[in-house]
Amino acid sequence: MADLTDLGIADLRDGVRDGSFAAVEVAEAFNARVVGAKALNAFLVETPDHALTAARAADAARAAGDAPKPLAGVPIGMKDLFCTAGVQTTAASHILEGFVPPYESTVSQNLWDAGAGMLGKLNMDQFAMGSSNETSYFGNVISPWRRKDGGNAPLAPGGSSGGSSSAVAARLCPGATGTDTGGSIRQPAAFVGISGIKPTYGRCSRWGTIAFASSLDQAGPMARDVTDCAIMLEAMSGFDAKDATSLQLEVPRWEAHLSPDLKGKRVGVPKDYRVDGMPSEIEALWQQGIDWLRDAGAEIVEVSLPHTKYALPAYYIIAPAEASSNLARYDGVRYGLRDLPDGANLQDMYAATRADGFGDEVKRRILIGTYVLSAGFYDAYYTQAQKVRALIARDFEKAWEVCDVLLTPTAPSAAFALGEKSSDPIAMYLNDVFTVPSSLAGLPAMSVPGGLDKDGLPLGLQIIGKPLDEQGVLNAGLAIEERAGFLARPEAWW
Repeated sequence: MADLTDLGIADLRDGVRDGSFAAVEVAEAFNARVVGAKALNAFLVETPDHALTAARAADAARAAGDAPKPLAGVPIGMKDLFCTAGVQTTAASHILEGFVPPYESTVSQNLWDAGAGMLGKLNMDQFAMGSSNETSYFGNVISPWRRKDGGNAPLAPGGSSGGSSSAVAARLCPGATGTDTGGSIRQPAAFVGISGIKPTYGRCSRWGTIAFASSLDQAGPMARDVTDCAIMLEAMSGFDAKDATSLQLEVPRWEAHLSPDLKGKRVGVPKDYRVDGMPSEIEALWQQGIDWLRDAGAEIVEVSLPHTKYALPAYYIIAPAEASSNLARYDGVRYGLRDLPDGANLQDMYAATRADGFGDEVKRRILIGTYVLSAGFYDAYYTQAQKVRALIARDFEKAWEVCDVLLTPTAPSAAFALGEKSSDPIAMYLNDVFTVPSSLAGLPAMSVPGGLDKDGLPLGLQIIGKPLDEQGVLNAGLAIEERAGFLARPEAWW
């Protein structure tokens, strides 16, 4: 039998169901894999007992002849943004170090109800603010990939869901949760050669997920292929009365309706996504993706999204503004870090706690957000950014009149070395240039691996869909996946 850690979600689920192997064997194999990969720094907390308890329940249910749960026998990784009852949850920030929630996030509870087990809590950019997983208080996550002939410089796994991307790519878990505010599922998925989907805003509950920008944050799965993403997304999604933005809709059966046949579908190629200085390899992969979708039966049409060029600046006003409001609750009074200098009053404690507890990137975004919301600047910045957001959403609505999905690159480059862009925030923010517009519009979007660059590093293609059309996005992703035949994986050095 092949190593169980080489199997994805669908194969693990089916193997446990038909008795090819026991769920406990699966949990033990992945627990051992996690223990042996400390060098990646992907996990902040390991929870082998959680995975084994879920596995024993799956094996007992099968022995009793009970109907199997959707994810019975499948252990996963949980991004440390999701509150997990009795397990430390920090959002990779010093200010929450030691915080153990007494409650479970809705998304994680949905996954446990579906039979999944938890291998541990995954490292991430602090409060989900970053594109390289270099802002974590607990150290950088390192990509399992290396440049083919470019030395051994450690590479960024993308962010903010860098622990999730690194763990899935390195076979530490078959799937992991991520969150996507401006591209934090899709960009890291592209950097490490896996798939990841951000569903329509409201598909997955935000309750119990530590907030960054509440009008943008959305949970989604990261896994090795499109089918595994569909399986996991079904388990994660659903209406939640505790989240006012949750969509009161039945969860579609995405896995059952997967099809790579795109006959009768129209794929839009936005001319506005051809940015100056884009590497020729990204251009070539984009054209290859167009050819693959045409081969799948789709008609290719050019579309225009004229306000795309304003998406990034609008995002970096709206998201920090919401972050400055959301992060005001971290004051050292009720939970988490408390820094109380001798003779300090309440204001001194607030200042000391936040100065010590928040990282530089978090502070930068809080300052930006507080500035754009301040008297005299609210209308000039925040109100204008919201107007631009409405125009971007309108651009997409017009595009849907002539096409069913859009195809773009996921990121403007392959993975870069750690430290390569950390001194230049603007260069770092530009990583999100292709992912931010669909986030501002609340649309479903997915990254699937398309090939390797000249250094042997993965490159991703992004599919953007109409509101609530995750099926269309998944199907187009499957069409690319089947034609790309992407089987590359990093050589173990860790």
